[in-house]
Amino acid sequence: MKIADITTELLCDEYDVIAAELPLEGAKILELGCGKAEMTRTIAKSGKVASILALEVDSIQHALNQQIRDLPNVNFQQGAAEAIPAADCTFNIVMMFKSLHHVPSNKMDIALSEIHRVLKPDGLAWISEPIYAGEFNDVLRLFHDEKEVREAAFSAVHRAVDDGCFHLVRQRFFYTSGHFDSFEQFEERVIRVTHSNHQLSMQLHDAVKRKFETYLTANGANFRNPLRIDILRKM
Repeated sequence: MKIADITTELLCDEYDVIAAELPLEGAKILELGCGKAEMTRTIAKSGKVASILALEVDSIQHALNQQIRDLPNVNFQQGAAEAIPAADCTFNIVMMFKSLHHVPSNKMDIALSEIHRVLKPDGLAWISEPIYAGEFNDVLRLFHDEKEVREAAFSAVHRAVDDGCFHLVRQRFFYTSGHFDSFEQFEERVIRVTHSNHQLSMQLHDAVKRKFETYLTANGANFRNPLRIDILRKM
């Protein structure tokens, strides 16, 4: 296993990779850390999956998700990856989209053990994690440096494979696109997220804004974000 692959040039949407790699037809899916339910919506609207249990630990975002009325095959619940509110051997697929590194480092192994517990025999885990590189990361790390937690997330997955809990089916490396119309939009979507309490001094805020604006064009700021996918099978 490797944490990054700097040789890849593939730029695509993550859902396209999901559709190519995972048996979605009729699947019962658990999504951990669903956030604003953007990927939840894409998968649910595909017409392929049977159901999705979408968990979010942040109470503010969970309350917003509960107001969604057009996804009848999705059940939104508040819950954490390290304490999944589901019975053993329930799901065909468990998915984490850039959320494992948000689990406290001392609970990542527990989270992976929980994923193993709720997966059906031969069930699959889809763990996508941002790679610590790229222009967007250069902006983010000025006020929220995720190097250690991203490395911890990779190490936890590596241990789960080495310990025999999971078989590594495949790793995929590619870029996804990120766009912001303005710094104000970046501030709303990244700095002011409800699951984190980013407290920026005026000096740091100005430094982040200056760095962001080096990538700003007449059409907004566009980023290529490197991503790693670990596809695991329950052993």
